[in-house]
Amino acid sequence: MNFDQILAAIGGFGKYQKILYIWICLPQILLAFHMMVSIFTGATPPYRCRESSSSGAGNQTSLPAENVSLSDSSCFSSEVMLRLQGNRTERVPCGHGWVYSTEVFHSTTVTEWDLVCSKAGLNSLGSSIYMFGLLVGSVLFGAMADRYGRRLVLLLSIALQTVFGVAVAFAPNFPVYVILRFAVGTTISGVIINAFVLGTEWTCTKRRMLAGIITDYTFGLGYMLLAGVAYLIRDWRKLQLAISAPGFLLIFYIRVLPQSARWLLANDRREEAIALLRKAALVNGRVLPPAVQAEKWEFLGGSKRSHSAMDLIRTPQMRKRTIILFYIWFVNVLVYYGLSLGVSRLGTDLYLTQFVFGLVEIPARSLVLVVLPFSRRLSQSGFLAIGGLACLLMLAVPADHPNVLTGLAMVGKFGITASFAVIYVYTAEIFPTVVRQTGIGVSSMFARMGGVLAPIINMLHNHNPVTPLIIFGTSPLLGAILALALPETADRPLPDTLEDVENWDGRMAPILENLEPYEDFDPPESSCNI
Repeated sequence: MNFDQILAAIGGFGKYQKILYIWICLPQILLAFHMMVSIFTGATPPYRCRESSSSGAGNQTSLPAENVSLSDSSCFSSEVMLRLQGNRTERVPCGHGWVYSTEVFHSTTVTEWDLVCSKAGLNSLGSSIYMFGLLVGSVLFGAMADRYGRRLVLLLSIALQTVFGVAVAFAPNFPVYVILRFAVGTTISGVIINAFVLGTEWTCTKRRMLAGIITDYTFGLGYMLLAGVAYLIRDWRKLQLAISAPGFLLIFYIRVLPQSARWLLANDRREEAIALLRKAALVNGRVLPPAVQAEKWEFLGGSKRSHSAMDLIRTPQMRKRTIILFYIWFVNVLVYYGLSLGVSRLGTDLYLTQFVFGLVEIPARSLVLVVLPFSRRLSQSGFLAIGGLACLLMLAVPADHPNVLTGLAMVGKFGITASFAVIYVYTAEIFPTVVRQTGIGVSSMFARMGGVLAPIINMLHNHNPVTPLIIFGTSPLLGAILALALPETADRPLPDTLEDVENWDGRMAPILENLEPYEDFDPPESSCNI
């Protein structure tokens, strides 16, 4: 018997799994807070030079600044200071700091550490370093989870995220702030990938896609809630504390969060797995089939060989699918955060725009729920194409039509959000159990490379507004084409070994066909029903 058949027997999405999803979803709200809070804590309000009591001294001459642009007048004195050097003159930058508007923000990291003018790039650098933390965390915690289990690493990630998140609120200077944010980023990857995989591995085939979509809904909810929390708390330190401290409330997870029975079986810890399966069956009002006995059943063919990331590219089919998945993950995060972090360019109220950007995720994920049961492959390709085409169409819209540009940006966000929801489910179904966590971890690493590049690409807008849109448009279209080369996984059991991947067509038959050889196994038809 394979594990999917056992899940169907004990209730593939019964009360036990529904309770598990509650525990999985709660941290997703906090993840959204941490991922998007820099839009507010790192915002740059209007500013100008702080003037000294006396102007003009030595070889400097003060002239009225009649034709100075707004950006220049922010970084230079309200009077153009001319330093006479032969026949050449130059403007003198602010020498006494800056005065910032407090109309919208009481304080941000920018106003506290003067990250403007010559130091403005440090703000984007901080965002890139934070995204690099997610990259490191995806590799670190992904490999740890395959070795030590999903539960332990998930609990560790939540605890460290809370501690480092609170510490960020007390950062004494910008370098310490960046280091602590990097640490928070590493833990976020640990929570994301382990919560998702834990839910996937406890869910039957027909309801498996809910492991990604339901948690995505709560992430979108956190996206919208952040706009309200930030609207009420305008001081960056208090806001950072407000989004981090609730993590301490999740300490009860130590008692309620289960291990993955599939992972236990894959690591030859059969007695623990059988005990968990019996508990799940009891909660679901079912009985574990008598045929499921540790001494009669060899999971994964009794293989005890350890696996590593190299197994992702060791065999031909696994290698092809791995490379395509890596690229699609990269593109999803690149465009998702490229559009999300560029929200301030839409020229509307920041809090309202943030809320709408979060709101658009709800219909995007709802559509995924409708189309995903029919085809993973076509859904992935189609949503990537929508996101890319919307970005390219923005190139044809004049800058004096902001409403049209905003509408296309929303369509692009819609498409890439839906694609993001699909890729989590699709990846977990393509990678076999023995390297699933490692595969998702490395995929997330490539995704975070896109996150690191997103702020940098957005900076190119200052030099050429066309460049970011070309990148955000063409890269998803290439991903849409590559996605068509992946196998269809809808209504098929999860592969457990690398051999299952190479023999996909022979082994990956629909579950109902696989159930026929087992005379002593007859799960009720409603075993996977919600």
